[in-house]
Amino acid sequence: MYIAREASKVWRKVTAEISVELQLLRDKWGLLLAGLVFQYIHGLAARGVHYLHRPGPLLQDLGFMALPELGQDKGYLSESIFSSIFISFVLWTFHPFIYHNKRFYTVLIWRRVLAFLVASQFLRIITFYSTQLPGPNYHCREGSKLATLPPPNSVLEVLLINFPRGVLFGCGDLIFSSHMIFTLVFVRTYHKYGSKRFIKFLAWFMAIVQSLLIIASRKHYSVDVVVAWYTVNLVVFFVDSKLPEMPDRTSGLPLLPLSSKEKEGWQKEEKDTKLKDEFHKLLNGNHGDPTDRRQRAQMNGRHDEDINHALSEATANGA
Repeated sequence: MYIAREASKVWRKVTAEISVELQLLRDKWGLLLAGLVFQYIHGLAARGVHYLHRPGPLLQDLGFMALPELGQDKGYLSESIFSSIFISFVLWTFHPFIYHNKRFYTVLIWRRVLAFLVASQFLRIITFYSTQLPGPNYHCREGSKLATLPPPNSVLEVLLINFPRGVLFGCGDLIFSSHMIFTLVFVRTYHKYGSKRFIKFLAWFMAIVQSLLIIASRKHYSVDVVVAWYTVNLVVFFVDSKLPEMPDRTSGLPLLPLSSKEKEGWQKEEKDTKLKDEFHKLLNGNHGDPTDRRQRAQMNGRHDEDINHALSEATANGA
C-alpha cells in the first residue's frame, strides 16, 4: 500500500509537469525544432568534409609530446567519460518531472542549450571547412581505407551520412572538437542552474580529464581542444546574455499537486512569512531605512516618557 501510494504521488507529479511543459512546448516548439534540425546539418557538414580529407603525416603537437599515446584499444576511455556526462546531463534536465524541488522548466533549458550548441557548431563548420588538416586518429592516417571517401554515387548517399558509422569514423572535422562543444555547454549549463557544488566541481574536473584523454587518444590535435575551451565559453557567455533569463521556479506557488500534509505545511509557512512582514511594517513603517527606524524608536521612547510623566503628575494632584 505504501509503494502504491508513493507511486500515485509520483505519477501525479509527472502528469502535472507534462501538462505544464506541453504548454511551453506549444509556444517554443519552433526554436527547439530548429536546434534539432541543425544537429543533422552539423552531421551532414562533418560528413561532407570527409570527402575533402587527405591523409598525411601528423603535425607537430605539444600535447602529443607531453601525453603518452594511449593506443587504439583504449580509445573508449574518452568516449566513456563523454557518454557519462551526456547521459547525466540529459537525465538532470528531466528531473523536474519527478522531484518537487526544481529551478527550471525542461523545455526552456533545452531551448537555451540548443542555442549554445547551434552557435558553437556554426562556428565549427566554418572553421573546419576553411582549412583541412590531416587527421591524427588511427582511421584517418595514411594507409587506412577509411581515411578518404570515394565520390558519392548519389545525393541520397550524402544525405544519409552513413549513420552511425559515418559519424564514428569521420575525418577532417577537426577544429574544433565537437565532443568538447557538448561537454562544455552541458557543464556550464549545470554550473549556472545546478544546485550541488560537488557535482559542479566534478563536472569541470571530468571536462579537463576528457580533454587530456582526447589528445592522448590522438582523436584531435591539441589546438582542437584548446580552441574549443575558449570559443565555447565565449559563445555561451555572449548568447546567454542575449537570451531572456529563465524564470526561477524555487519561489512562488508550487506547480505540482501536493499532499494534504505538504499543502498545510506550505500554507503555514506562507502565512507565517506574511505575518512577519506585516508585523515589521507596523513596527517600522513602509520604509526600510534603518536610520528612520532609529529615529522612530527614539521618538516613541520620548513619547512614552512624556505619557508616564503626565500620569505621575495627575496622580500626585489627585492625591
